Amino acid sequence: MSSMSSEAPFSSRAGSRRIAAHLRSAWLVVATAGLLGMTACASSGGTSAAADPALNTPSSATEPLKTAPTPETDVQMPDPRVGLGAGLLDAEEAIWNLGLLSATPPPEAFVGVSNSDLAFKDQYAIQGNYNGFQIWDISNPKEPVLVKGYVCPASQSDVSVYRNLLFVSGEGMGGRLDCGTEGVQERISEDRLRGIRIFDISDIENPVYIANVQTCRGSHTHSLLVDPNDRENVYVYVSGSAPVRPEEELPGCSGLSPDEDPNSALFRIEVIQVPLANPEAAAIVSSPRIFQGLVEAPQHGQAPGDIRAMEEARARGAFIAEFQGQTFVLPDGFANQLLAQQVAQRGGEGAPTAADSAALREALPAMIEQMFGGGGEEGDGPRPGPTQCHDITLYPEIGLAGGACEGYGLLLDISDPVNPVRIAAVSDSNFSYWHSATFNNDGSSILFSDEWGGGGGPKCRYDDPYEWGANALFVIAEGQMSFQSYYKMPAPQTTEENCVAHNGSLIPIPGRDVMVQSWYQGGISVFDWTDPANPVEIAFFDRGPVDATQMANGGTWSVYWYNGLIVSSEIARGLDILELVPSEFISENEIEAARSVRFDHFNVQGQQKFYWPATFALAQAYVDQLERAGGMNAQGVAMARSALTEMENAPASEREAGLSQMATHLKQLAAESEHSEKLWKLAETVQELAKS
Repeated sequence: MSSMSSEAPFSSRAGSRRIAAHLRSAWLVVATAGLLGMTACASSGGTSAAADPALNTPSSATEPLKTAPTPETDVQMPDPRVGLGAGLLDAEEAIWNLGLLSATPPPEAFVGVSNSDLAFKDQYAIQGNYNGFQIWDISNPKEPVLVKGYVCPASQSDVSVYRNLLFVSGEGMGGRLDCGTEGVQERISEDRLRGIRIFDISDIENPVYIANVQTCRGSHTHSLLVDPNDRENVYVYVSGSAPVRPEEELPGCSGLSPDEDPNSALFRIEVIQVPLANPEAAAIVSSPRIFQGLVEAPQHGQAPGDIRAMEEARARGAFIAEFQGQTFVLPDGFANQLLAQQVAQRGGEGAPTAADSAALREALPAMIEQMFGGGGEEGDGPRPGPTQCHDITLYPEIGLAGGACEGYGLLLDISDPVNPVRIAAVSDSNFSYWHSATFNNDGSSILFSDEWGGGGGPKCRYDDPYEWGANALFVIAEGQMSFQSYYKMPAPQTTEENCVAHNGSLIPIPGRDVMVQSWYQGGISVFDWTDPANPVEIAFFDRGPVDATQMANGGTWSVYWYNGLIVSSEIARGLDILELVPSEFISENEIEAARSVRFDHFNVQGQQKFYWPATFALAQAYVDQLERAGGMNAQGVAMARSALTEMENAPASEREAGLSQMATHLKQLAAESEHSEKLWKLAETVQELAKS
């Protein structure tokens, strides 16, 4: 036959001519008939809060940006997360645009003990726990397998991994160098571990504890820096928030202010250098004072729900603390730890007495002052700012770090890993405790979270301000951060659910900034902040309270994307694994393109850049985005998809001519379109496919 049917395989010459002809006719029509559609107008979203020129600080808003439903509000479309039934392992669930692949309860040795952060290596998820850490094989995400449960108590056991090394944080008074479970009762002890533990996980089923680095304030969190210019070492940035250890326990530790002692352990972080060839020689190499010159940040008052709770707490005799003008109720677990310390300090045993309670109430102001940093007497001028960070996100590929440091968000230059330098600082009276930071992929924006209430309080109640306990989004330009908007998980939660912004990560949706984030018992929220002035929620997963009658420990501590999966560390319920499902907000092509981004290890606080290999799914994802944004009309979308599908199904030897011509026409169209950036990405992807 001299002609070819549509079902027949391509011959080399006829196929190439047919492909080229198809593309010429299709894409010349696109170019001449204007099938790229009218350019969408700029978003007309509301204006964001004004900024203080001196600090680039959002001013306090007098009205919430969004109003959550109240009991008196007639909600036409109630959020399915509201009113879920309670239960530890049998709570009701609400899920939207996500699929729950598995929910695995904790192994026996970790039941009833808080799960914490996550790190990833190969097919393994490493889950921190106050009793040690767990290593899960998640190669079959529907049935994770526990490879190792390593009992080695410490708070909070934050984890990071690189090659054959696992790093684990320890901060509490009860952590032992020998990983014993009996704790440490003495005020001063040579058995206590407060700092970083290092394990060799060359044999993942049999981790070997090889070293530790002790620090003066322990390690509440840490971040791992893999310097692209240093292949012989990795660096661990340590943030410790506990009181300074006695010098008798660790020589060189001083809790005095820097004015009184220039070697004070306050107002600094620690940088540990770890030689990869000899990790046992890991040691602190610098203690950068990145807080110099900062003064006490502005702060907000109490929410209506907190005023109600304070009155109830006083009535039942709970421990009430004040710090820098703020009054708060100590969580029962924390109060019990402090009472146990009172018993130990007097050499007693057993349950605390009324005298211990009285002694703690008297000592509490000084303890809080030492723990979170003090200041001068009234009339001495502004009080000093933060004494430490809660978390630092390191992004070595762009040479920057984001420090979430008590009352401030910091931007750091980390081009010299041993000597980070602060280049910008922002504060916000709507923020109570700057907790963590996330850059977008190209480093042009940064998000900070506010752990208002410390993670143990119900901060997503119906009458809590939208800006409190939320995320603050900034753009970065010329080394400065400019406030854009707030984002808070929008579904009101009960007073029995601890809920506030917590740990999350980017999801590698190409050409967009999409993030998944934990909100403790507020569940998981996925939101798009490509336009940082107008973030929008696009998916969620939530459970009812752990207990409907009282506040019980639970909720998702961390949730991160890793190699196509969304993995959540549930404080009380174990390990959840989810996946994105196609929706009006994210297409199957975008999800498939995200799955193509793979890592052999992943630590969210050591942020790595996403790179997308050229695939037909990536090209189709850009077409989907152009359609969604109004940058290509229905006829243009149909022709683009048809051409890409035809190219993908053609023999590889026959793709080059057609794809090259398609890329050329796309570049011509991009030059005249207000959607030029997306069209260029599509053109570049098509050009790369032509070369492959």
